[in-house]
Amino acid sequence: MGAVALLLTGCEDTAPKKGADAKASSVPSASAPASPSASAQPVMPAVVGLKFAAAETEVKKVVTTKVETRAAYTGVTLPADRSQWDVCFQTPAAGSEVAATSTVELSIVAPGTPCPDKAGATLRPSKAPTAPTAAPKTAKPTPTPTKTGSTGTGGSTGGTTGTTGGGGGTYYKNCDAAKAAGAAPIRRGQPGYRDALDRDKDGIACDK
Repeated sequence: MGAVALLLTGCEDTAPKKGADAKASSVPSASAPASPSASAQPVMPAVVGLKFAAAETEVKKVVTTKVETRAAYTGVTLPADRSQWDVCFQTPAAGSEVAATSTVELSIVAPGTPCPDKAGATLRPSKAPTAPTAAPKTAKPTPTPTKTGSTGTGGSTGGTTGTTGGGGGTYYKNCDAAKAAGAAPIRRGQPGYRDALDRDKDGIACDK
């Protein structure tokens, strides 16, 4: 009997247990936690049309770098205080994905200035009315002295116009010329009178 008991003890079933114990061993260990979903990438806000101060505030919500500015028109110098200038163009464009260190550039114009069709255009001066140009003054023509005496009998005795000592614009070379022209005698103040023809200084020339 003792030998039989020992044989039974040595023949225990070593196969895997079934039932509850088997179910317990088959339960998997707790699964690893799911990886967190990636956070949404920030995007560039739309700031065209805003004052620079307001636009800068919006941009600073998504980037940490300094907001760069430039004049929308070429040749325009930006003032130190540009807070009230208007934004015409933005880089990156509205809706573009940006990082905290992204560079943002805004093109701005002075208050009251319309935005150009494209950045870097030339600012045209306003068409202000100009004062009419005065017409140049025309110089008055110098009167040309006219000949009033007639030609005498010789080429040297003709009466011509010229400057006299009180006889207007008529000039007689000598009394012969005055007589030939029918102007003698010539009284002081009459055309052709001059002291050289009045030898006796009585106020009457070519009376003798």
